Amino acid sequence: MAVKTGDKKNVGLRVKQHPTFKEIYNVVLEDGAKRLGTKNLTPSLKFYGERLVKFKGVEYRVWDAFRSKLAGAIIKGLQTVPIEPGSKVLYLGAASGTTPSHVSDIVGETGHVYCVEFAQRSLRDLVNNVAAYRSNITPMLEDARMPEHYAMFISGKVDVVYCDVAQPEQAKLLADNADVFLKPNGWVMLACKSQSIDVTMAPQDVYQHEARVLKKRVYDVTEIVELDPYDKAHAMIVAQKI
Repeated sequence: MAVKTGDKKNVGLRVKQHPTFKEIYNVVLEDGAKRLGTKNLTPSLKFYGERLVKFKGVEYRVWDAFRSKLAGAIIKGLQTVPIEPGSKVLYLGAASGTTPSHVSDIVGETGHVYCVEFAQRSLRDLVNNVAAYRSNITPMLEDARMPEHYAMFISGKVDVVYCDVAQPEQAKLLADNADVFLKPNGWVMLACKSQSIDVTMAPQDVYQHEARVLKKRVYDVTEIVELDPYDKAHAMIVAQKI
């Protein structure tokens, strides 16, 4: 379950707003190590063993890029993160909630994260450890290949569909959900796992194949960022509905 932590002095610690992305922060630790962070929506609570730090009276959660593909993509130079304060996000493949918890920080109390997860154990962890403490997260035990099964739980259209599922047709699954839930001119983010799609193809060829699927579904693919060394044989694909 979520763990409370006491205050501690962080001598030499520095936190600065990311120059490009709202509510994402660059954290410099005491030893000079550079990390990402988000402002903790639920102060004193942490969710996956992440470090909590305080700077100028504000608490931040250090964002582990080896545990979160979105953090890894930002560190690797991602230029577009369409998730911002107030955003409504449909998160496919939420697992136990590591990245969704940081997305929850970013969208804040005026935004919402709809989390779809098929594995019962992961969903239980998401519910008990994260969603129980955050009113802007709605967890759903559903199969992301069947968006019609959870359409009644999502209020209105979303700004972003984020997909992190280990399925053979990841881009198709993402586009099928976006057809139902995404606003006009909305964005999609695909954490593409090449080995779940075709282990015989080079990862870069798989990424291009999935990008072509999105283009055929009338998306403008703006970026493909490989996630090594944070996640091998993975890339983040970002696209906007035309």
